[in-house]
Amino acid sequence: MGLLEEKVVLVNGGSQGVGAGIVRAAVREGASVVLSGRRAEVGEKLAAESGATFVQADLAEPAQAGRGVEEAVARHGRIDCLVNAAGLTSRGTLLDTTPELFDAHIAINLRAPFFAMQAAVRDMVAREAPGTIVNIITSSAHGGQPFLAPYVAAKAGLAGLTRNAAHAHRWDRIRINGLNIGWTDTEGEDAVQRAFHGAGDDWRRKAAESQPMGKLGQVDEIADFVVFLLSDRSGVVTGSVIDWDQIVLGGLG
Repeated sequence: MGLLEEKVVLVNGGSQGVGAGIVRAAVREGASVVLSGRRAEVGEKLAAESGATFVQADLAEPAQAGRGVEEAVARHGRIDCLVNAAGLTSRGTLLDTTPELFDAHIAINLRAPFFAMQAAVRDMVAREAPGTIVNIITSSAHGGQPFLAPYVAAKAGLAGLTRNAAHAHRWDRIRINGLNIGWTDTEGEDAVQRAFHGAGDDWRRKAAESQPMGKLGQVDEIADFVVFLLSDRSGVVTGSVIDWDQIVLGGLG
């Protein structure tokens, strides 16, 4: 049996990047998967390839943050597992971030996970059933680069929310954890490197050479770890925000 056999899993932001990797891994491990995303063409293609169900949702809109949960419950009668994988990584420093950019980061990186969790936990509590949630955060939540100011602010809030919700619902047997991923090789990162850092076609090779393990974080490796956290194999762990990175925080030299 797969690790997520007979589980209903929702992956918000599941149409590309880390989210898409989690969708594929969850399907492989036996789950019935719903994925949400803003771009219908991309989401429907992944759904057709993987056997998941796609629901179009603009997570920046508060009324749509819980749409994936609604679809999962409508199709399968419940939601067992939620992954918040959507992320906005556009650049901004403390000095040049506009209110509009700041609000955009809060909307995607903090507010959307909050209300998706609210909808999922309400279903779990109403059924008096256990569940698991994993929030994809970032190692930059510990401080981060100067050009990630609004991103760090929102993701650090998500780390705090993860712990708060886990504490609040531990007696409901709802386990909530977060993953602070490091620099990861995704389509979105490729676009960001080219748009904001003038990267050429060889940026992946150069980036890999600059890392201790000789490579960037890989989507499939992250997805496998998330599946483990969603599954019963991860035991009682809750309220943990795990640093999934090759940079040792606090290390020098």
